[in-house]
Amino acid sequence: MKQLLLIAFGMWSASLTIAQDTFSIVAVDTLTGEVGSAGASCLDNNSFPGSGGAIIISDILPGKGAIHTQSYWVAGNQANARLKMEEGLSPVEIITWLRQNDVEGILGQLKRQYGIIDFDAQGHPRSAAHTGTSCFNYKGHKTGLTYSIQGNILLGQQILDSMEARFLNANGTLADRLMAALQGANVPGADTRCLNNGTSSLSAFLRVAKPEDADDNLFLDLNVPSLPAGQEPIDSLQTLYNQWKASSGTAQLHQIQISLQPNPASDQFSINWNGNEGDLFIYSTSGKLMFRQGLKAGENRVQPTLTPGFYLIEVRTEGHASKVMKLVWH
Repeated sequence: MKQLLLIAFGMWSASLTIAQDTFSIVAVDTLTGEVGSAGASCLDNNSFPGSGGAIIISDILPGKGAIHTQSYWVAGNQANARLKMEEGLSPVEIITWLRQNDVEGILGQLKRQYGIIDFDAQGHPRSAAHTGTSCFNYKGHKTGLTYSIQGNILLGQQILDSMEARFLNANGTLADRLMAALQGANVPGADTRCLNNGTSSLSAFLRVAKPEDADDNLFLDLNVPSLPAGQEPIDSLQTLYNQWKASSGTAQLHQIQISLQPNPASDQFSINWNGNEGDLFIYSTSGKLMFRQGLKAGENRVQPTLTPGFYLIEVRTEGHASKVMKLVWH
């Protein structure tokens, strides 16, 4: 995303903004430490060549948090938001700083919309959002402990409500729940400018980072930058996501048989599984990587150095297929 921001600076000056009005969600998973970002807009790569469409609003810091800067998007504000998260400011503090230091001054801050989520130093999730008074109606945001949902030029409050309900009621991984949230806005005119097109939007994206990911190499990074008239980008994104799950092996995870003994454990435990070579990762409940070990088929003895508490064990195969279990250490 840093590269994207640099490209954006080259294409548009800090004073030139994009009316990037959209609906989006940022969220974290407190068990896995994953950070996610998804959204859609009735602006696409054809409207602003090189932007990639709605994805331009998204910035993820793996293991830390995610930032959406939307409504008259400007590269300077997005870059500043990342810097402030890297400095350790909370989502509320970042938004306060952005409002006080908008690159376009008071007129800029009135038309911005932000959604930010992160983990604090103890691994607890924090969220915050802001909708400027000059954003176009319908405008609004909704926040929860692990997510922030925001949008403007919307069909109505029902778009935000539907996204939230789908996210909270969906089963599965963070990626599954983010995709479900977008499907909650899959109605013609969700972004009202697309009503005549018969679609919710013109571009859509879905991104998830695991704690150990690099900024430019996320676990999941899917984008539909533009489509022919009348084709729904959320449906196209769903197809890409289904293909990604199948190709990564995630759809076949139920075939992986794993046993962990003993559990609870103290000084060591054994992992037995029926896969080929893979890797074992142990995370704290805040998502911090505590231990890593290569695995072979059959029995594997594991002797991590851990303090008493609850941990998450992820066994990952080639192609990123993985299975997560809970471990009690005493």
